[in-house]
Amino acid sequence: MSELIKYRIQKDKFFKKDPHSPLSAEQKRDFQGLDYFPENPDLRLVTEVRPFEDQEEVQIQTSTGEVQPYIKFGSLPFDFDGMGLSLILLIGKDGDPFVPFTDLTSGKETYGAGRYLEPEALGEGKFLVDFNLAYNPWCAYSPAYSCPLPPEENRLEVPIRAGEKNFSG
Repeated sequence: MSELIKYRIQKDKFFKKDPHSPLSAEQKRDFQGLDYFPENPDLRLVTEVRPFEDQEEVQIQTSTGEVQPYIKFGSLPFDFDGMGLSLILLIGKDGDPFVPFTDLTSGKETYGAGRYLEPEALGEGKFLVDFNLAYNPWCAYSPAYSCPLPPEENRLEVPIRAGEKNFSG
């Protein structure tokens, strides 16, 4: 069993049983697991960040109309189907790397407001960007949550069929 499958099993257990799950008691009762795209090793990428000269603080709009501050740190270039693309790497107040994005599956196969990635820093400016770990923000499960929306630069014009799909519960 792959590490990704093990991770997904643990995540489903958390959603079903944990009191900190974003699911309501009613949703938990009928929950059979999240829906995922099949694992795609081609969408597990190592990329080198291109830091911005001016790493400014930006206010990112949320699903509830509020704003949250992030540092616009740099771009993460990658190749997809022979195209050169990039995503903006944000740094939250907790210091963690964060990449909210949409793609051509958004609103159809995946959550309409986008999905999230948490790239893993590998050192020397390199990051592991694994789209197989793309996940829905908690506002996909309940309107009680306020979730950052992807900035314009992170709206990809390609379908990324990896990670979580729409929640049907």
